[in-house]
Amino acid sequence: MPSLVRFLIALVVLAVIGVAAMYALANFVEPKPREMTIRVPQERLDPK
Repeated sequence: MPSLVRFLIALVVLAVIGVAAMYALANFVEPKPREMTIRVPQERLDPK
């Protein structure tokens, strides 16, 4: 039983670290906007 409790505690700690990392990325990192250009082939514009 103690090894099961230790395993569950380890899973909870890893889950908390994951949630904290996602929270930090979502709230403290600002994305830099940039311009995007996508080339569309002429064949896709002219349906035949």
